[in-house]
Amino acid sequence: MALYTRFLRKPKFGSYEDYLHNFKILVPENFNFAYDVLDVIAQEEPDKPALQWAHMDGRERAFTFSQIARQSAQAANLLTKLGIRRGDKVMLVLRRHYTFWIAIMALHRIGATAVPATHLLTKKDIIYRVQSADIKMIITSAEGGFKEQAEAALSECPTIERLLMVDGKREGWLDFEELYAQESDVFPRPEEPMRKDEMMLLYFTSGTSGMPKMVAHNFDYPLGHIQTAVFWHQCEDGGLHLTVSETGWAKSVWGKLYGQWLAGSAIMVYDFEKFVPRDLLKILEKYRVTTFCAPPTIYRFMIQEDLSQYDLSSIKHCTTAGEPLNPEVFNKWKEMTGHELREIFGQTELCVTIGTFPWMKICPGSMGKPSPQFDIDLVDEDGNSCPAGQVGEIVVRTQYEMPVGMFLGYYRDPERTASVWHDGVYHTLDLAWRDEWGYYWYVGRADDVIKSSGYRIGPFEVESALMEHPAVVETAITGVPDPVRGQIVKATVVLAKGYEPTEELKKELQNHVKKLTAPYKYPRIVEFVQELPKTISGKIRRVELRERDQK
Repeated sequence: MALYTRFLRKPKFGSYEDYLHNFKILVPENFNFAYDVLDVIAQEEPDKPALQWAHMDGRERAFTFSQIARQSAQAANLLTKLGIRRGDKVMLVLRRHYTFWIAIMALHRIGATAVPATHLLTKKDIIYRVQSADIKMIITSAEGGFKEQAEAALSECPTIERLLMVDGKREGWLDFEELYAQESDVFPRPEEPMRKDEMMLLYFTSGTSGMPKMVAHNFDYPLGHIQTAVFWHQCEDGGLHLTVSETGWAKSVWGKLYGQWLAGSAIMVYDFEKFVPRDLLKILEKYRVTTFCAPPTIYRFMIQEDLSQYDLSSIKHCTTAGEPLNPEVFNKWKEMTGHELREIFGQTELCVTIGTFPWMKICPGSMGKPSPQFDIDLVDEDGNSCPAGQVGEIVVRTQYEMPVGMFLGYYRDPERTASVWHDGVYHTLDLAWRDEWGYYWYVGRADDVIKSSGYRIGPFEVESALMEHPAVVETAITGVPDPVRGQIVKATVVLAKGYEPTEELKKELQNHVKKLTAPYKYPRIVEFVQELPKTISGKIRRVELRERDQK
């Protein structure tokens, strides 16, 4: 009980320096989020709002903390009856359905490992994941085509023992909601304490090459998101937070679960199929959302709307993550809403690593300053710390202390783990530079940086320059092979309404970049497209654009 009540009386930091040096996360022994946070809140404030769910078709459901606690205990009893034990892996493909929160809390109670995944997986993807992790059960929603892909994969997935479905019935699948409703709402806490090496979450995350990595997090991981929700999102006790993310991605537990409930905030879930800016704005208005987080792409499309037609007065803080934020988007959102966007840097392997925190001046385009949770440095190719102004790789030093919220390693892949985490240093493979005031500025993934005629060109700077032109809604900068220069810069551009893709416009955009950046950085190739390839969370897939240009 003490964890929740004590945390709400959080200390008041007077400055970033005070926060950096004095913020600490004290991890209780045998910590389990379901018992030590969910159940505690349910006991102290049973009617406190926990989850507000709204479907694009008009359906809605609201849950209190006591309802989530009871139903997750029922679900834990059902899963145990079906053979799920401590350490077993269960894949959750629930999109934005409210049963995700019930199911994942049930798995936490058991001590099993939740494996959230996107509904866009194909048969091949499912086989790879199930075989790599020995997944024992799949729980999915009826919407979409995932269930057919799972059935097609089943013959090559011998570890799968049960298939469960929500919001629909289908031969071969058990009805998850119907069955757990018949179970007891009491599920005793396991007597054996959780070990620090036990997995609570397992995420498959793709890099620029090779098969997806299996990122493993232990049961202390949720506490790493105190910082995410309280000192970045600035969630409030009794507030309502909306993060735009599908539950198959790690961003979902950053913004739709752990930290928000630790802060006492309810979670807003908008369950939609295709992003329509007007619909999301109506949700923000109708439910009086107080804190909001979305990828820059979402903001890019929202600022194309007439925001004066929506009452967004309930919103107190806005944040963004998932990809670098272009200053032009920052400026337009602030002009239209009065809110500044606070950016951060992090990875599936970590929590908030670098961020723009409440006591800091916001520098549009900067990720902010290092989190007190991690010992951050920028290093050159020889591992030496970089001075201000020099581009280097962001690394986390772990030789003295293991940070709360950092991953255990890549599951069943010690070689891959050792390739990025050795000698007490974790290599993020992300490049940035630090200014004289200590702010970090993103350059790009090591694989995204373009090497042209001996120059190193970060895509983000060129993208930001293009975004200042009124014809550009969004863009992605990539390198294209060139026999003379090695690589040349290419801009793939989505145009704003009223602009036509012409040769004259291409030249205008090229000259525009030359005026705002060093001339050698301008895009020698400009391609106009209707849309950019993205992940379901809205992140631009530059790797797909590069692959197209290799063909």
